[in-house]
Amino acid sequence: MSMALKQVFNKDRTFRPKRKFEPGTQRFELHKKAQASLNAGLDLKQAVQLPHGEDLNDWVAVHVVDFFNRINLIYGTISDSCTDQTCPVMSGGPKYEYRWQDEHKYKRPTALSAPKYMSLLMDWIEVQINNENIFPTNIGTPFPKCFMQVAKKILSRLFRVFVHVYIHHFDRVSQMGAEAHVNTCYKHFYYFVTEFNLTDHKELEPLKEMTARMCH
Repeated sequence: MSMALKQVFNKDRTFRPKRKFEPGTQRFELHKKAQASLNAGLDLKQAVQLPHGEDLNDWVAVHVVDFFNRINLIYGTISDSCTDQTCPVMSGGPKYEYRWQDEHKYKRPTALSAPKYMSLLMDWIEVQINNENIFPTNIGTPFPKCFMQVAKKILSRLFRVFVHVYIHHFDRVSQMGAEAHVNTCYKHFYYFVTEFNLTDHKELEPLKEMTARMCH
């Protein structure tokens, strides 16, 4: 890791406090297992596979939180060059524009600047992953029927952060020496969502050519 990148990551420039896994819980053990696979240099395609005897909901929950923390940090590293002036629309090149919609202020899909969209997105995800009714932390508490649907929505929206960063800010990523780190994080994310069919193929379209070079 380059010095510039270390300085940025040491600042821990996430927008929000990280969601931590409580020691002693099943989720904490699964998180350790996932991290051990990555640290051992296991092939990313293998690392994302569901460990024998583990529950898929738990495995997805652990990864959703982990990807939220990592992608939040990646966006934080380039956020100084992503402003209302440079990115007045949340997009992935001229063909793809992302509009924000939620249950509160933006009940219809609304065009927003990229930083505004990102801020609302990270707020929204944080609310979901800290909601015990959706992401239960106690062993024995069942996941709700809507869990996978919520997880898919979170992951689809997080993918849009990669799209925006790669298409509009990759020069900044390269300048900071963070290219290898971001690419590894992207490959890990891509293999995970495709392994469990957690993102519609149309969401993956904007980075299709790059993904074909990087992941196949």
